[in-house]
Amino acid sequence: MRVLLLNGQSHHGWQASTPLVVKILEQTGLFSVDVLTKPPRGGDMSTFTPRFNDYDLVVLDDGGESWSAKTNKAFVEYVTGGGGVTLFHHSCQLFPEWRDFNDIMGLGGWGNRTEIAGPRLHWHDGTILHDESPGAAGDCLDQRQNEIITRAPAHPITRGLPERWLHTKDELYFNLRGPAQDLEVLATAYVDPTVDSHWGQAKHGSGRHEPVLFTVRYGEGRCFNTTLGHVDGGAPAGHRPVAMECAGFIVTFQRGCEWAATGDVTQQVPADFPTASAASRYEDCVAPQPGDASRS
Repeated sequence: MRVLLLNGQSHHGWQASTPLVVKILEQTGLFSVDVLTKPPRGGDMSTFTPRFNDYDLVVLDDGGESWSAKTNKAFVEYVTGGGGVTLFHHSCQLFPEWRDFNDIMGLGGWGNRTEIAGPRLHWHDGTILHDESPGAAGDCLDQRQNEIITRAPAHPITRGLPERWLHTKDELYFNLRGPAQDLEVLATAYVDPTVDSHWGQAKHGSGRHEPVLFTVRYGEGRCFNTTLGHVDGGAPAGHRPVAMECAGFIVTFQRGCEWAATGDVTQQVPADFPTASAASRYEDCVAPQPGDASRS
């Protein structure tokens, strides 16, 4: 599968995360990744013209300013015609005013998003509830380990995963909002109301089970969205973020990308996938081979 990874301008450390995404995908033997960086802030965005139709999947490690109208149109046509898209962590903050992109993404945060963007979603008593109440979108708990709960065990991405598994230290996004059309929640995390939210704000967690892995169907295309995988802003190439080294992040990202590109998943869940009581970490984002001691 050919993958186009788009990056640039994000306030997260895309210089560090992009090489790791390439490594995570290409080590499966299923993907070949090309990287395209958009112009710096204030640059001529008309020169940024990705050839979307040459690829099976577009992965967004992007941030900052909007693309040109021509590139926006080409992207929507690509997804509508069957192209795949994967977003992770900070890319849910992209393009708040671009309605088609928000339809493709499903849920997003920050960027002055409010109830106009759509409802918040949370899991309660076996179903997803839509919260239409007013308020800004986007918040996160400071970095800590979080229990992830699989909610769609029959979906190709989460098929074979344990019901509960422990994710390594990471930010936990919550209060995301969006159109949420043709959206399926695959996994949630409980946002502890006793824990302070990020940036020292006088807020606390929502006290709800909120989406961390979900999919959206748009036209003939598919989008996989994971809120996991934080990298500190300004982190240089070679930095090793704990959140991206989590075996849970890596395996669900690999499987989500395959599903977005093809509609199915052929990869097996490894024996050392995290459990409800123990996280599992792949050093430098490389899955160990049998007999390898690099798992921690």
